[in-house]
Amino acid sequence: MSRPRAKLTGNFPGCPVESTLSFLDGKWKGVILYHLLNGGTLRFNELRRHIPSVTQRMLTKQLRELEEAGLISRKVFPVVPPRVDYALTPLGLSMQPVIAALKTWGDSHVVCENGTKYVRTPDGRKELAA
Repeated sequence: MSRPRAKLTGNFPGCPVESTLSFLDGKWKGVILYHLLNGGTLRFNELRRHIPSVTQRMLTKQLRELEEAGLISRKVFPVVPPRVDYALTPLGLSMQPVIAALKTWGDSHVVCENGTKYVRTPDGRKELAA
């Protein structure tokens, strides 16, 4: 079994790239950061509405990992029902150029039509995405 990326970050020639990717490692972390960058402070259920494919358990796990990494902050309000707000920290806000670059590349190269995802190559051809 391979070791998690976070345990390998000090052992690669591309260490800064690998370390940066370790913050986004996880299916939903980049998407969560994108929505917090665009929407500001969001409550848990607002994030779930933005990402309907994620399960409650997975969203909770990814949010905890982002909080542990120092990219987001979590504020719990002592009310019934419980209210929890998530916001980007200054470190999380510094990821904006990275997330914007990913969005720009996706806008230029990823096409979703009729439930099928394609990648547009630089020469304009469409290739079925994995």
